[in-house]
Amino acid sequence: MFGSRIREWGPLDWCVAAVVVLALVAGGIYGGSKLLRTCDNGLSEIDGECIGVTAQAFEADDAITSLLDSIAEENDQVASESGTPYVRVALMMSFTSGDTSAMTGDMIRRALAGSLAALKEANAGAGGPQVQLMLAPVGRQLDQWDPVVKKLDQLADDTDHPLVGVTGIPSSQTSTRQALDELSTRKIPTVGPVINASSMNFPYFFKTSPDDKEFAKALQHYLDTYPQGRKKGLLLLDRHTGDVYSKDLTDTLKNRFGEDYGLTTHSSLFTGSSGSDEGEPGIFVDAVNKICNESTDTVFYAGRDQDLPGFIDALSDAGSCNQGSRLRILKTGIGLEPTLTEEKVERDLKKAKATIVDVSSFDPRWEKAGSADRPAGIDDFLDHFDEIESAHTLGDKPLDDGYAASYYDGLRLLTEAMKRTFADMNKGKNTEQLPTRQELYTTLSQPTVNSAGMLQGATGTYGFAGQDTNRRWSTCKPVPVVEFPEPRHDRKLSLYRTYDKGDCPG
Repeated sequence: MFGSRIREWGPLDWCVAAVVVLALVAGGIYGGSKLLRTCDNGLSEIDGECIGVTAQAFEADDAITSLLDSIAEENDQVASESGTPYVRVALMMSFTSGDTSAMTGDMIRRALAGSLAALKEANAGAGGPQVQLMLAPVGRQLDQWDPVVKKLDQLADDTDHPLVGVTGIPSSQTSTRQALDELSTRKIPTVGPVINASSMNFPYFFKTSPDDKEFAKALQHYLDTYPQGRKKGLLLLDRHTGDVYSKDLTDTLKNRFGEDYGLTTHSSLFTGSSGSDEGEPGIFVDAVNKICNESTDTVFYAGRDQDLPGFIDALSDAGSCNQGSRLRILKTGIGLEPTLTEEKVERDLKKAKATIVDVSSFDPRWEKAGSADRPAGIDDFLDHFDEIESAHTLGDKPLDDGYAASYYDGLRLLTEAMKRTFADMNKGKNTEQLPTRQELYTTLSQPTVNSAGMLQGATGTYGFAGQDTNRRWSTCKPVPVVEFPEPRHDRKLSLYRTYDKGDCPG
């Protein structure tokens, strides 16, 4: 075969070759245009991801393509309305996911859905400037923040359409601490809709979620209301060194419950799936052995929600080995991650004779009209969210984890403060002077508890105590408790509110 003479091409060969070339060219043009769209319009490719700030859609997780397109369409509509003033707000987070990413794919798309709901609401309402939502991807590990923050600073100096604030910031870790420090240095007001680590405090950083110390107080309130067992506890904590959330929560749980539940001498480490590789994730052999051997009745979980199903699966393999009262797995967080209520997890919990007790920022039961402690502002959110859910694929139980509602609140806090600032600046004048980042910061720094400035959000009615009070954590924020499977109690748990000094509404 190798010694045969190479055959010359005939007319048919050349025709076939021409067709193949044309197909390749056409594919190259299509693929090339997609490649050109990947990281353009203000974005650059860094380590295989689009990084930067843009008002347009870009290449990210496939599941969020339609959501990015909708945000880009809303931005284009705002820019096309001649003579209508508008400002910019940035959504700074990860738009790509992976096995060890800071956000799961579901978290990303639900965060986007909530942000889109707030954007549509801001631009549908009368009065005040319109809003463009700038998309600010910082990488799946949230560590490519430096060029993004520099660009945001430039946009804040734009006098025609200034950037007035930032929201997003999805995780408490070393890289986000560095980013927030730089944002505060550049005096850019920033909102953390899902931040819980109590050490995440910076001069220009406002948190609409409860901090871990307030979560712990709400958890204490629950345990006092529903006492059970012999207080034989186990602290189950993520060993990742860069996870500020797990570290702060671990310290808080030890300080509040260490003595009563023996947490200083009864603990177990595991490697979580979020963050850099520090060992094989999801190994809970030590924890299960300790629970069985020590007849533990209360597990204090200081890790990420996505790792909890693995622990429950390992626990179910041992059955109800605690040999005492029902095991309670206590966790804190934004909501009840849908993977925690799947049929398999429910079977595993029943087999292990265990219940999840989630002290959270959002209660999935609030979706239903007439539910207990339902926020006054949730219907406005649901009006927009229901439309978005019908137009996009958001996965099972898209409200349960609280990300959509929380990201809605985060952006809404900024847009409502911006519109109040705009009204005050132009009151009695025939002007349309736009607020800047500094004017917006001044508005956000005013005390709003029991005033017209309180946010009627999807996660509750709450405000801020002003200046450095409570380190810019939300005040009067409801902290509901969600149990799964839901047990029967002989009395109702009263709703805990953050930093309540008796002056919180309702």
